[in-house]
Amino acid sequence: MAVYETITLTREGSAAILTLNRPDNMNAFTPTMARELEAVCDVVDADDSIRALVVTGAGRAFCAGMDLSASGNVFGLDESIDPLSPEMERNRDTGGRVVLRLFRLKKPVIGAINGASVGVGTTMQLPMDVRIASPYAKFGFVFAERGITLESCASWFLPRLVGVAQALDWSLSGRVFKAEEALKGGLISEIVEPDNLMARALELAESYTARTSAISVAINRQLIWRMMGASHPMEAHMIESRTMLHTSMHDGREGVQSFLEKRAPEFSDKVSSGPVPGFDWDAEPPFE
Repeated sequence: MAVYETITLTREGSAAILTLNRPDNMNAFTPTMARELEAVCDVVDADDSIRALVVTGAGRAFCAGMDLSASGNVFGLDESIDPLSPEMERNRDTGGRVVLRLFRLKKPVIGAINGASVGVGTTMQLPMDVRIASPYAKFGFVFAERGITLESCASWFLPRLVGVAQALDWSLSGRVFKAEEALKGGLISEIVEPDNLMARALELAESYTARTSAISVAINRQLIWRMMGASHPMEAHMIESRTMLHTSMHDGREGVQSFLEKRAPEFSDKVSSGPVPGFDWDAEPPFE
C-alpha cells in the first residue's frame, strides 16, 4: 500500500479501509486530501483483490468540512479566473472531483461515519452506496450559514437520495443534525454503536462480495447510479441488453452451472479488464 499524507489505506480481507487521517484537525478536507482520495479510487479499481471500500475517519470526527485555516481563498479557487471562460476548468470544485471519482468507482462503497461530518465531510458521503453511523455522528449541509453554495455535486445526489423536501430543509437551513435525524431522513441506513461500527461496515462489504461476481457488482453499481439521470426507461433497456449479453457469455455461464451443480460459483471476470462492450462506465460529460 502507498503512503499518503492525509489518509491511510489498509486491508481487511477483500475489503479496503480508507481512513481520513488528520485527527488533530478533525480530518478537515484539504486540496491534498482531495488528490489523495482520487488516487485511492484508482488504486481500488485497479486491484481485483479489493472487492469493496469502507470509508471512515480517524479519531473523534469523520470530517469537519473544509480546512478553513488556509490563507487567501480557503477553497483553493483562483479569483482572477473568468467564470465563463475555458480557464474555469482550473477552478473546479475539489469536493466535486472526489465525488465524481467515487461515482465512477466499480466497487461497493460503505461509509462508516464515526463522528462529526459537516460541509464536504457530509457531501462526500453522498455517492457512497451505504452509510451507517455512530450515535455520536453529526451531519450538516452548512453552506448557507457560510455564505456559499452546495458543492460536491450535492444538488444532484442529495434530492435523489432523500427527496426534494428533505434536501431543501437541510440545505436552506444549513443546520447541523444528529444521527437520529439522518436515519429518519434517509441519509443513513443504520445507527451502530461505536465499538461495532467497523465490524458492521465490513459485514456489509462481505454481504456484497462473498457470493457475487465482481463484474456483475461493478456493472450493477454503475447502472443504478447512472440510470437515475436517464430520461426514459429505454435508455436502461438498451444498456442492460448489452451488459446482459456480455455477462451471459462470461461469469453468467459459471453462475448458471454452479447453481445447477449446487456448488459455490468460481467467477473469473476481472473488473480491471475494463468496461463491457456498449457500456462506458467511465463516461463523463466535459466540464464547460
